[in-house]
Amino acid sequence: MWKDAYLESRVLSASPLELICILYQFALDSVRDARRHLAAGDIVARSKSVCRVVGAIAELEGSLNHAEGGAISRNLGELYQYLRRRLTEANMWQQDAPLAEAESLLTTLSEAWKAASIPPAHEIGAMQSGPEFPAAAWRNADCGCEHRWSA
Repeated sequence: MWKDAYLESRVLSASPLELICILYQFALDSVRDARRHLAAGDIVARSKSVCRVVGAIAELEGSLNHAEGGAISRNLGELYQYLRRRLTEANMWQQDAPLAEAESLLTTLSEAWKAASIPPAHEIGAMQSGPEFPAAAWRNADCGCEHRWSA
């Protein structure tokens, strides 16, 4: 499918920060799908969507760098565990409230990571003048990320 090929290409060329944003978007899309399937009474599709969200969160949690991340890394890890518990409850009890809460939390986290991926205005001009813009500029951006992926 063309969407799969596009996503694969996007992931392979993404910086560590972009990978985090991609995972958050995937998790958000999946939790929205789960809510839609719950409302439609499609148990199998709902369960698959919840499993996809849990998988994305597990990837995010597994990428945390606790050695260097300190309290931020620890707090994110606890939040990811909480999200997994709420998603499991939503799936087990077929309830929308935990899914809505997970969607809200993921939206907030996603927006924060997207904001972290935008370089300050004074750096944009310098990056655009470089021969490797934008890929090298994003790889070299120091945003204080607490995930351990490297470019």
